[in-house]
Amino acid sequence: MTNFIIKKVAVLGAGVMGAQIAAHCINARVPVVLFDLPDTKSPDKNGIVRRAIDGLKKLSPAPLGRAEDARHIELGNYEQNLEALKECDLIIEAIAERMDWKRDLYAKVGPHIRPDAIFASNTSGLSITQLGQALPAELRARFCGVHFFNPPRYMHLVELIATPDTQPAVLDQLEGFLTSTLGKGVVRAKDTPNFIANRVGVFGMLATMAEAQKYGLAFDVVDDLTGTRLGRAKSATFRTAEVVGLDTKIGRASCRERVSSPV
Repeated sequence: MTNFIIKKVAVLGAGVMGAQIAAHCINARVPVVLFDLPDTKSPDKNGIVRRAIDGLKKLSPAPLGRAEDARHIELGNYEQNLEALKECDLIIEAIAERMDWKRDLYAKVGPHIRPDAIFASNTSGLSITQLGQALPAELRARFCGVHFFNPPRYMHLVELIATPDTQPAVLDQLEGFLTSTLGKGVVRAKDTPNFIANRVGVFGMLATMAEAQKYGLAFDVVDDLTGTRLGRAKSATFRTAEVVGLDTKIGRASCRERVSSPV
């Protein structure tokens, strides 16, 4: 694997993160195929992926350098197009944060991954080692975590997480691709819950929310105080929580209501 070069990428999952990771590969002129479930409500089996790609053009900040480059993302679904995985040097899984769903998907795609390809999960905090245990031994050696942050085009950091079975060369090769081709800054994290950034960041956000409840501070007041005034991103506390996916987990309104009202 000394001369291993990543020439084509597959992204499994056309959600918020998966579609944008695919878009950033296109920004770097790396061919990519984006997968999701077959669309059961349309004659177009790739309808879910097609709508996700169309949605990229509407996002702000823009995930694509040029909106028209969305046409370069190849479409795929797990029913008809798994053979396309054999053309890919790197496969990134980016589906919902459910251990059982990820393991089910691994069982489906595993037989179609080339013997020399790298397989990685974009999980934001699930155990990479536990995920890898669902894979055959030969694939576990080429499996690791590769955690991009939202929005992946703009967030410089990517965490790399090895399992006890991951070959060191795999991490070296993937880090080289992330830094030299995708322009990322890589840190290697231990396989602890939420790794590094989310372990610290989630604690900071929850501690701030607890103080907001304690003193009866509205969410917009908290964001005014904890954003650019402190030299931090303008998204501050609550907006950051929404951007990274809070609205898909417990509901945007419920979070605001809980913290806008004194306990």
